[in-house]
Amino acid sequence: MQVWQHSLSIQPLIPLYRNIYLNFAPLKIYMTFEELEIIDPILKAIKEVGYTQPTPIQEKSIPSLLQRKDLLGCAQTGTGKTAAFAIPILQHIYNDKNLNSGYRNIKSLIVTPTRELAIQIEESFTKYGKYTGIKNTVIFGGVKQGGQTQTLRKGVDVLIATPGRLLDLMSQGFVSLRNVEYFVLDEADRMLDMGFIHDIRKIIAKLPIKRQSLFFSATMPLDIIQLSHKILGGKPEKVTVQPEQTTAEKVEQAVYFVNKRNKPKLLTHLLKTVEYESVLVFSRTKYGADKIVKFLKRANLVAEAIHGNKSQGARQRALTNFKSGETKILVATDIAARGIDIKELSLVINFDLPNISETYIHRIGRTGRAGFSGIALSFCDVEERAYLRDIQKLINQRITVIEDHPFIEDADEVPKKKPAQQRGQRQQQQPRSRHGERDRDSNNKRRRKYYRQGAPKPDRSR
Repeated sequence: MQVWQHSLSIQPLIPLYRNIYLNFAPLKIYMTFEELEIIDPILKAIKEVGYTQPTPIQEKSIPSLLQRKDLLGCAQTGTGKTAAFAIPILQHIYNDKNLNSGYRNIKSLIVTPTRELAIQIEESFTKYGKYTGIKNTVIFGGVKQGGQTQTLRKGVDVLIATPGRLLDLMSQGFVSLRNVEYFVLDEADRMLDMGFIHDIRKIIAKLPIKRQSLFFSATMPLDIIQLSHKILGGKPEKVTVQPEQTTAEKVEQAVYFVNKRNKPKLLTHLLKTVEYESVLVFSRTKYGADKIVKFLKRANLVAEAIHGNKSQGARQRALTNFKSGETKILVATDIAARGIDIKELSLVINFDLPNISETYIHRIGRTGRAGFSGIALSFCDVEERAYLRDIQKLINQRITVIEDHPFIEDADEVPKKKPAQQRGQRQQQQPRSRHGERDRDSNNKRRRKYYRQGAPKPDRSR
């Protein structure tokens, strides 16, 4: 099957996310948002966004959150978890407070690992709270703080933040958490991966004891569970959402074996022969991402890159151009791509295979979202074969190998195993001259011993 010859037009699939488990209890399936008892101002806004029916995590989370219970949620990206916590928080703030009187204190704090994801969440709050009068803002590093602090001085109800900038503005007195009633820690597993654990502990220490806490993570290893115990109450509601199809199953995957030096040529070949609406190319390094963009531009292919070394303005412009369709090709590193949420992203290309298998699932999860199908293509050179084996072991399936392409890996570049030495056969040593390495080593040892016994060292200053 030649995946790269397929038309990549996205066709709707059967609605996903119908398979949800909650402590093995019988589930009530809500068919509409009205049945979830959402207030009219929010219902009006989500209808304008195009939401007609809640996803499983929304079905199970919203009723519990409206009852002000703590929540521990385990859900993959793309399951609708942002709306699952944003809608109840907006409804609580709308019902609890006269929004037209007095200064607005921060009632809700959402902490997330990356700037892109923070911006994405802030956009969701703006959409869902369009008719509520609730004010929200987002703060993150990488930009000057002047505009952010000016907004904070005017007062906001909901604050979305990355850990570093939040602690910085707290230390300067621009942010106070004493009035926070609703706290959300999103992408907790990614927080730990990025080394934010100490920052999170500092933030938690500043929060009021009496609050509603929400904790979301795509995976639940032991360290994540231990962190959740420090944030949540004694008996939080637990919601685990598993789509009927895993990311690896609903995304069509293929791999190309290609020499490292030919990867740019293969990428150019595919981008000029494959039909696509938009394509996201993953690079392992920031330097590699910029290098890919330069190569594509020489091939008359317009592309932009986002990574940690880019300014926030440049990253946001590139992401906006990509979402609007002005730029069809976006090259990104793993961290920078965390906040990319494009429902109809048709193609993902792994220019470099990730050395962490779980990262592969996050990468290809950028496509095949919200009920749409997608395609993920990967380039694999000799040094990445071990990564490919680990990935296939994790997803429990073999990825289709595409052999019909112009840049097949040269056989002479595949490392050959050294012939096994026969039993009892000693390896012959190369004869060494009188002044060879062995003689020099022996002389050096004798010389060091001679000096240790108290002999004066020669004067080499002349």
